[in-house]
Amino acid sequence: MAMKQFFSEIKGLKVKELPAYVKPMLSIDAAKKAVERSLDNYNAKYIQTSSIDPLLHVCFGGMIFSYLVALPEERRHLEHQQHAKEHGGH
Repeated sequence: MAMKQFFSEIKGLKVKELPAYVKPMLSIDAAKKAVERSLDNYNAKYIQTSSIDPLLHVCFGGMIFSYLVALPEERRHLEHQQHAKEHGGH
């Protein structure tokens, strides 16, 4: 939805005008405001309503993070297993 709005906003701009239009959106200040706005929205939607969803978000986020951290080691293990299988190792 945000991309659709962004494209509709830049549709009428000329190519030379585009960097000047996009640059303020990519600044540190704009990023801070976007994070602050999203945290405020999250607080209003989940925290203030006493929803259980934040607990689920933490649990699933932890599971995904754990999987991503363990992924390189698991890939090395699978590659070693495949190599041993191809070369008659144990």
